[in-house]
Amino acid sequence: MSKLRQLINTSYCRYYCTKQVKKKLPIITCKRPEFNHYEGQSYSKFEGVKLASKGWLHPKSKGDYFIVNLSANKKEEKPVYKKSYEEIGVCKELEEIMLAQGFSSPTQIQAKAIPSILKGCNTVMTAETGCGKTLAYLLPIFQHILQWKPSVTEEFNSPLAVVITPSRELATQISEVAQNIAENLNINVSTLVGGRTKQQMVNPPIEYSDILITTLGAYSKLVTTGILKIHNIHHVVLDEADTLLDDSFTGKVTNLMRKFSFHHQVTIQSPPVGCQLTLVSATMPHKLPEAVSSFVDPTSLKTVSTSRIHQLLPNVPHKFIRLGKAQKPMEMLKMVQADVNMKRPVMIFSNQTSTCDFVSMFLNENGVQCVNINGKMAVALKLGKFDMYKNGAVDVLSCTDIASRGLDTVRTCHIINYDFPLYTSDYIHRSGRVGRLGSPPGRVSSLLSWPREVQLLQRMEEAVRLGQPLPAVNANIKRQIEDRIVKLAS
Repeated sequence: MSKLRQLINTSYCRYYCTKQVKKKLPIITCKRPEFNHYEGQSYSKFEGVKLASKGWLHPKSKGDYFIVNLSANKKEEKPVYKKSYEEIGVCKELEEIMLAQGFSSPTQIQAKAIPSILKGCNTVMTAETGCGKTLAYLLPIFQHILQWKPSVTEEFNSPLAVVITPSRELATQISEVAQNIAENLNINVSTLVGGRTKQQMVNPPIEYSDILITTLGAYSKLVTTGILKIHNIHHVVLDEADTLLDDSFTGKVTNLMRKFSFHHQVTIQSPPVGCQLTLVSATMPHKLPEAVSSFVDPTSLKTVSTSRIHQLLPNVPHKFIRLGKAQKPMEMLKMVQADVNMKRPVMIFSNQTSTCDFVSMFLNENGVQCVNINGKMAVALKLGKFDMYKNGAVDVLSCTDIASRGLDTVRTCHIINYDFPLYTSDYIHRSGRVGRLGSPPGRVSSLLSWPREVQLLQRMEEAVRLGQPLPAVNANIKRQIEDRIVKLAS
């Protein structure tokens, strides 16, 4: 009788627990409901994690899909941080500018990073895309310059702060944000990007600048030739630092950074003494590259981050669709036509320039107005096309990963990965083009055909089901490729 009662109790507990879990919506919804995943669900140590994408290497899996919606059961989120700009040390002038631009209170990363930078600390800032990282370092820089300017002798081509980026598009965007802040202040913001560096070396610019927003290559050349002076610089920011510290850039970055006198902590005074460093990214590796120690004391770096780094954006649904290669164009066309009919701007990512061009051509031939940008385009043409999308002249943009980092695409409602990215960090940055501060609701759709794409997705899906950060978020793409070649050869 006791065994019967024990069996009944066990069965009741299982039924009750299952019922409690299933009251909630699944955070992973699958075409095959038996693979749905619910918040709080755990997996047997012996059975392992059941993946919806487990059989996707088989041709018969074509047409399968699943959707990740981490906020499926969450009501409208309350503000993460309730303090005002004044409470975290931002001066009255800048607080009024933020209010005029519609920002009533700091975001979580701003509330953590601004006090650190204001104190003169070398800071590593890591936070999810679209959460206000640009303002998190610009506001302290502006505040310091407002304090310093009366006691600093102004010299031409000798800024007080420099923000260095890996791409022209990002430099242009950051400059727009800085110009909006500086509009009613006695602070000069200038922009320097590549494309006409030789012309500037022959006919050097002469201008008074307090904050310079620039790309690495152009800035490095003009500093080396002595056209731009660095002795007055007290703030250096590496935006998208994970890319700038990648093996592809690290030699040039290291040589440039060694020219600056980074202090363990700058004493904020007028006139200022020493220089402070800020590293910024959404996908900073947990362990900083060794090259950093060659130009700054690693123990001086204070890390500030949010709880959502290296994870899928919780406020954006992510759909993954298994297709054959020949099915991808029509599936993409169907999605884009639906977006265009609903006036929802969409960005389509490809891994290669040739595919990016094909996507644009295919859509235009099928009556969908689309522009494309990639790294091989001339600077003026590329910026002009992105401006067309940004300003609403066209609602469909085909692009490579050149458009995935840092660009503030607040219009975007839908990201389509025509090609699934090769690396987890690229997926995070592409996804970050939607769900940004001040942007409408967005979503991400990915089309998967190749075995390597499926294998990366399987690792990502497992991490989501186990509530862990996404795997192998490492921006050192060059080194990853070299490691993969070594593994294939061994």
